[in-house]
Amino acid sequence: MVKRNISRPKWLTEHVESFFAAILKLRNKEECRQFFRDILSVPEVKTFAMRWRVANMLHDGITYQDIEKTTGMSSTTIARISRWLEYGEGGYKLLIKRTRRKK
Repeated sequence: MVKRNISRPKWLTEHVESFFAAILKLRNKEECRQFFRDILSVPEVKTFAMRWRVANMLHDGITYQDIEKTTGMSSTTIARISRWLEYGEGGYKLLIKRTRRKK
């Protein structure tokens, strides 16, 4: 079998991998809340939450103008989130799909 040399992105360091592994140890929403509140400032938490909201709105086909009016986010930021949603690593799409599954 031929082993392919697939290089990792430069940002994906050992420390980043360790951070992701730690996040996977969180067991519930309360533990997530505690951890992310300790590691992020309140504005950072709100920014991440707003990005998540915008990604969901884009997924639902809501226009940039309507998202801008509803959220107060700039069209530049909305466009950036749209690019990540469409051409990123697939994380937004994965979680949107998982959070919308029928139970």
